Order: sequence, then C-alpha cells, then structure tokens
Amino acid sequence: MDFDLTQKKIFVAGHNGLVGSAVVRRLTDEDCTVLTADRTALDLRRQSDTETWFAANMPDAVIVCAAHVGGIRANSTYPATFLYDNAQIALNVIESARQSGVEKLLYLSAACTYPRLADQPIPEEALMTGPLEPTNEWYALAKIVGMKMCQAYRQQHGCNFISAQPASVYGPGDNFDPEEGHVVAGMLTKFHHAVANNDPSVPLWGTGTPIREFMYIDDLADALIYLLKEYRYPVPINVGMGEGTTIKALAEAVAGVTGFTGTLEWDTSRPDGMPKRMLDSSRLLSLGWAPTVSLEQGLRRTYQWYLEAEA
Repeated sequence: MDFDLTQKKIFVAGHNGLVGSAVVRRLTDEDCTVLTADRTALDLRRQSDTETWFAANMPDAVIVCAAHVGGIRANSTYPATFLYDNAQIALNVIESARQSGVEKLLYLSAACTYPRLADQPIPEEALMTGPLEPTNEWYALAKIVGMKMCQAYRQQHGCNFISAQPASVYGPGDNFDPEEGHVVAGMLTKFHHAVANNDPSVPLWGTGTPIREFMYIDDLADALIYLLKEYRYPVPINVGMGEGTTIKALAEAVAGVTGFTGTLEWDTSRPDGMPKRMLDSSRLLSLGWAPTVSLEQGLRRTYQWYLEAEA
C-alpha cells in the first residue's frame, strides 16, 4: 500500500457533486475522518480563501472532485466560465495542498482531455498528441492544467500528487437538467417526462452513432479510493469499464428503464461530439481493481433515485 488511510484526515473537494458525494459515501467504509466544505464557506476559485482553509484544517490527503461541469450545450454556451472556474480550482487546491504539507492528492480529470481522434481505446500516452474535441475544449484545457500541475509538483517539490481520467459517469446526485446535464441524467429526465405526458416521441441531439463508456458513480468512487491507497506514479491513469455503448443504444436502454414506448427523434443538425471515446484501462485493471455495476443495473438504480428525489 502506498498510502494508508487509517486515522487520516481526507478532504473531499466538491463533496456535494456527483463524484464527491459518492466518494464521501465510499469513505464511510474506511477508518478515516472526512473533511468537507460547502461553497458558501469556501470558494475554491479564490486563492487566499483556499490557502486559509488548508492552513486551518491541515488535511493529510485530498481528493479533488470539485469542478464546474455540464454537457455539450453548457460547454458551448459558457466557454470562459468552464475554463476559468476549473483552472482556478486546480491551481488553488494543488498549491494550497503543497503549502500545507498534504501527504497525497488525487486530482480527478476527465476523458475529454484526450484528442478528438485518438486511437481507441485511448491509452494514457495519447494525452496532448492532437486537437481536442471543440465542443468541450475549454473544460478539457482546464483539466489538462490540473494533471500537468500534479506532474510538475512531483518533479519540483516531490509531492505525491496523482491524477485520474474517468469514463463518462452517471448515478445518484447527477444534474438531471435535460438541457444542461450530462447525457445519461438528461435522457432519464426527458424520457420520464415523455412517459408522464404521454408524448409520442422524444427529441435527441445528433445521430446517435457516437460511442461512449458509461461508468456508475459508485464504481468510480471505489476506484478512486483504491488509487489513493495504491497508485503512486506520475502518469495520469484511466478509469473505465472496458465496454462501449452507442448513444442510440443508451437511449433505447433508458427508454426501457423508464417505460417509454414511443419513437426517438434524432436532430442531426445538432453536434455529436467526439465520434468515439473509450479508455484503455488496462493499467488500472492490472493493479487488481475492476468495476462491478453493469449499465442496466446502474440505469435502474439511478432512475429509482431520481423518482425518490422527485417524490
């Protein structure tokens, strides 16, 4: 084991978000103290506020889940916000961790940091070898800054800082806005409303042909805790399922889970995004970790949570 969590203080930055809340749930199985800070108490985009919080709380380890996230529409509409907010979070948290003597830091990046036309499945070595997907390049650039900071701080300061790129994630706690959220949560909301309104069809963006890898959030949280304990290398590591699904097949699966029996209307004037994005997760799998939740299981669990949250 590279880092023993026993009796450690672990700061989960972004604990109210999709990933952060799952990480906090997962850490209840560990003998550690979880530190959190609401946005009202700590704005990670503000350097002095972040440094002050770290100096006062002195965490032993940090998992950086905090991020400004959204789907294609949100990224295209607010490029400056996505770049600024995410770059500032990375800069401030990583530097504050160094100043306060944090023993280990795990920075959560994203699969969209890879080139649009990278070889599939994408190996970690593909990072920064080609142009990014234009529909989310600003978010991706900020995430690349975070990964490179981890590498730079290892090289210059000897910090045990690592980073990971997950596949597309979904699950309880996601943003279920049908326009601003990620694809799985947005689809669940659209199809749920279509069933409630007896709509004959559901409009969807693009052609339905892009291939994505969808990971249930509790699988990702488990992988992150595993990496915090075991992984100690400068190479940012992929965290994926090893299985790809077309957006059309995803839509059909969501229709089945929600009980929608109408037709799918694909608006081909809308962008598809990256044509195919699957991660080569062999480095992680070779360490002994593996996912446990299938797409169908994850969709059903997520929809059940959505129904309970809406009730």
